[in-house]
Amino acid sequence: MDPYAEVVSGILIVDDDRTVGGILLSYLERAQLVGRHLDSAAQLTDVIAAMDPDLIVLDVMLPDADGVELCAQVRQTNPGVPIILLTAKSQEVDRIAGLTAGADDYVVKPFSPRELVLRIQSVLRRAAATPRMNDPGDPLVDGDLVIDLRSRQARKSDVELPLTGREFDLLAYFIKHTGAALTRDDLLRDVWEWDYGDQSTVTVHVRRLREKVEHDPAKPSRLVTVWGVGYRWDSATEVS
Repeated sequence: MDPYAEVVSGILIVDDDRTVGGILLSYLERAQLVGRHLDSAAQLTDVIAAMDPDLIVLDVMLPDADGVELCAQVRQTNPGVPIILLTAKSQEVDRIAGLTAGADDYVVKPFSPRELVLRIQSVLRRAAATPRMNDPGDPLVDGDLVIDLRSRQARKSDVELPLTGREFDLLAYFIKHTGAALTRDDLLRDVWEWDYGDQSTVTVHVRRLREKVEHDPAKPSRLVTVWGVGYRWDSATEVS
C-alpha cells in the first residue's frame, strides 16, 4: 500500500540526509506544520503523483538527480506548488540557476532549522494570502491580463498563465502599483516579506515573469526597467 495514499497535503522535505530530515520534521511539528521526509528524487516523483503538497523543500544535491533540474521538472507538472531549495553552493550563479528553474526561495547550508521554518511560513503565508483590496473578489484587469485574486489564477488572452506562487504575488503587486517606480528593496520587503536579502532574487523573478506576460520579453512594454531605481508596471491601455 502506498504510505502516502491518505495524505493529501503537507510539506515535503526531500533530502538524502535522514538526520537533517528528522530535525526539520521536529521543527515543523513544533510550528504545527505537517511534514514528510523523502530521501530521493524517485520518492518525490511517486509521492507528488498521489498528493498535492503545500510546499516542497528540495535539496539541490540528491543521489539520484540534480535538484535544480528536478525543480524545473516539478514546475512543469505542478506550477503552483511553492519550492524552497537547500543548497551547499553559495555562489550567486548557483542561486540564480535555482531561481531560474522555478524555486520560490533558497536557503544555503549550513542553515538554522528555525530560519528555514520561518522561510517556509513566509512562503506559505504569501501563497495563501489575497492582496488587500476594497473588494477582494474583484479581479485585477490590465488589457488582456486578468488576475483573479480569489482563485489565484492569472489569464492572458483567456489562457491561464503557469505562474508560481511568488510570480503571482509579484504580478498582482505590480498591477496594484501601476505607474510607480519600485526598487528591488521595495519588492523584497512587500512581496517576499524580507527585511533584507539577495536582490538577484527579484531580478530573476522579474525575468521569468516577463517571459510569461510580455509579447516580446526582450523588449518589455509592461514590466519595464527604471534605470538606477528598479521596475515599473505600465498599463497596457497606456502603452498600446
